[in-house]
Amino acid sequence: MISKGCEQCAQGGKMVLFVYGYCDQRDCFYCPLGENRKNVTQVYANERPVESDEDVIAEAKKMDALGTSITGGEPQEAMERTTRYLRLLKDEFGEDHHTHLYTGITGGRENMRRLSEAGLDEIRFHPPYELWGDLHGTEWEEILYIAREEGLTPAFEIPGIRAEQEFLDFLDEGAAEFCNVNEFEMSDGNYERMQEAGYELQDGHMSAVEGSKDAILEEMAQHEKVYFCTSVFKDAAQHRSRLKRMAENVRREFDEVTEDGTLVYGKTYTPAERFDELGVPEEFYTAKSEHVEVAWWLLEEMVEDGDVEDGEIVEQYPTYDGQVVERTPLA
Repeated sequence: MISKGCEQCAQGGKMVLFVYGYCDQRDCFYCPLGENRKNVTQVYANERPVESDEDVIAEAKKMDALGTSITGGEPQEAMERTTRYLRLLKDEFGEDHHTHLYTGITGGRENMRRLSEAGLDEIRFHPPYELWGDLHGTEWEEILYIAREEGLTPAFEIPGIRAEQEFLDFLDEGAAEFCNVNEFEMSDGNYERMQEAGYELQDGHMSAVEGSKDAILEEMAQHEKVYFCTSVFKDAAQHRSRLKRMAENVRREFDEVTEDGTLVYGKTYTPAERFDELGVPEEFYTAKSEHVEVAWWLLEEMVEDGDVEDGEIVEQYPTYDGQVVERTPLA
């Protein structure tokens, strides 16, 4: 089973709103947060640092967001902020803008009520790993029913450390609506701690951890309400689809959008006046303060013909930070 939130994510339509980098409940050895996100109060909408509500709205519009996932750190430790952004998104984009939230604490009835009233649709609980198998009869069982009573869709979202029957029991009992299992991964933020805990990368993989995938697929993923999200799918489908949505929205007439969702264009320090002299139509280039950006294929021709001395083909992400993927010199 794939939830509405996951369907939107697979389409690249889910904006990620990072609301709070602190998590005081525990320091999970597998926490993937890097140094720029861990223990910070800065809000991020995708890669964009948020300084105002307008930044959140602008980023959502930039990617034609179908919904938003609220994450951290621990969003429930910043409830005023979390609920304010939920209201902002619903007021701006309407009730159809689907929202889900990741949390590693139960929070209690008051938090569930506040989140629901603010517009949260789906809440995904991540219980402490050391409690897996012993969750029945605890606050973790109780909060699933409380969340549903307060109008939320309760679910589990856990890392694929190992297969665990208890999560299937909660599904069969009707307490949780679904359970997402994310393929266990190493990242820059957790690599050393993961190695210290005895985990290693799978051969031929950039991030997937050796070990539990087969057992989870055999013992859990056969259940109709369990969805196993692979690291390859997250990168190849979710991330790429989001980039493509953004690229199509921000591209200039002369930018080329690749299959990976990056933008390709030419760049040269040749004065803009040279383009006027050559009669290049305005839609094929734009003058910046110190350089000119131009259709890559046109710049390539101009360099080959000697009309322009040199330049480069630039490939970059369409994200707020505009990270450059590759530069190819032309001379």
